[in-house]
Amino acid sequence: MGLIHRVGLRAGVALCGLVPWAAAAQDTAGTPGARSPIALLSLPQDLSPWGMFMTADSLVKAVMIGLALASVTTWTVLFAKGIELAGAKRKARAALAALAQAKTLTEATERAALDRGPVAGFLRAAMVEVRLSVELGGDGVKERVVSRLERLEVAAGRRIGRGIGILASIGATAPFVGLFGTVWGIMNSFIGISRAQTTNLAVVAPGIAEALLATAIGLAAAIPAVVIYNIFARTTAGYRALLADAAAEVLRFVSRDLDRRALPITRAAE
Repeated sequence: MGLIHRVGLRAGVALCGLVPWAAAAQDTAGTPGARSPIALLSLPQDLSPWGMFMTADSLVKAVMIGLALASVTTWTVLFAKGIELAGAKRKARAALAALAQAKTLTEATERAALDRGPVAGFLRAAMVEVRLSVELGGDGVKERVVSRLERLEVAAGRRIGRGIGILASIGATAPFVGLFGTVWGIMNSFIGISRAQTTNLAVVAPGIAEALLATAIGLAAAIPAVVIYNIFARTTAGYRALLADAAAEVLRFVSRDLDRRALPITRAAE
């Protein structure tokens, strides 16, 4: 009887020790979002973005770093090109306002003598063509002026658009680069599952999380790049429209001065 009593007593003590653990496991299982003690012990402690980056494969790390650099480039272009475009449009509007106050090409050129913007270049190019055409008479002057203004307008538009094309490249390629990192990370996860011969969450979850992080970084780099590129495309189109207005105004000065016979070329032809 003594032996049976002692065995029963020890079994009761063990059962009493297991009851609280089982109750705790049942409570956590019934709570939404809670993990069981086994899962808590199995999962890695650091699943933050930085922790997943540090434990990622070297190729996945390279993909993430490249995407981060692309994102930095996007925001750098935003601030640098945004300031440049705002200043260029402001100067173009001021030059158009000055042209509206002038009556002749000579007067407009004198007003823009100290300006180094595209509109002042239009005026100087028109005056140069007029001087070069003094001995040729009045026919064909406007055509040659138009040719000069068109080339200057194209050059100014090309110059203001430098650096914007990289945003289109980032927006087009960043999602696919992130997807490449995702595919590589999932491949490593499957390899880890095969080697461990288990589907334990501790083996599966980290690799898949790292893979999805690469896709998330790719989207975070691509979406702002596309939005900023579209904004800059509309802004540069507006700037080119201002340059076209200025070139048309310069051509009207030449035409009016020819009709007034106020240019030196007409006086030389008489």
